[in-house]
Amino acid sequence: MAETTYTVKGMSCGHCASSVTEEVSGIAGVSAVNVDVASGKVTITSDTALDVQIVDAAVTEAGYQLVS
Repeated sequence: MAETTYTVKGMSCGHCASSVTEEVSGIAGVSAVNVDVASGKVTITSDTALDVQIVDAAVTEAGYQLVS
């Protein structure tokens, strides 16, 4: 299991968190997604380490920007 935390820019409400959670959860191997809107942190638990480009694409699809 791998757990990685990213910073996402532009989230401000529960709907934002739901959108990011839905898109990131669709990535193969992801078992959990925890979004903290206040800090902009998204913690992803997955079977193996994820390619940051795949995470970036999912966050972008949700309408937000992956910062780190």
